[in-house]
Amino acid sequence: MTYKSVGCEPGGMHAFDVLGDPVRRRILELLAEGERSAGEIGAIVQEEFGISQPAVSQHLRVLRESGFTTVRAEGTRRLYAVDPTPLREVDTWLDHFRSFWNQRLDALGTELARGRRERRLRDDARP
Repeated sequence: MTYKSVGCEPGGMHAFDVLGDPVRRRILELLAEGERSAGEIGAIVQEEFGISQPAVSQHLRVLRESGFTTVRAEGTRRLYAVDPTPLREVDTWLDHFRSFWNQRLDALGTELARGRRERRLRDDARP
């Protein structure tokens, strides 16, 4: 698979550049819970990160222009939602690296099961 910019014109931000910012990751976490208004996102992010409303708007613009979010108007409000397409592309790219941690996670699962089995046997042996 060719590594490419996600949802951007040439010269746009790379998916990992977009996701590398903690404010943008937090916005995506908020939107993963469901659609939210720009004002609601702004209030939460301003409180948590201590940044200005224009800074929040800039992060929302980056997410929108890079394809990570969609926006729709409802009266005077702008409602944002996650667009999963670029996240799927990132997930597909990460497939190349899953073998590095899947084997360790499988080993951890085996050790946890062994520990549960040993506790159960120990508990069953008690009078």
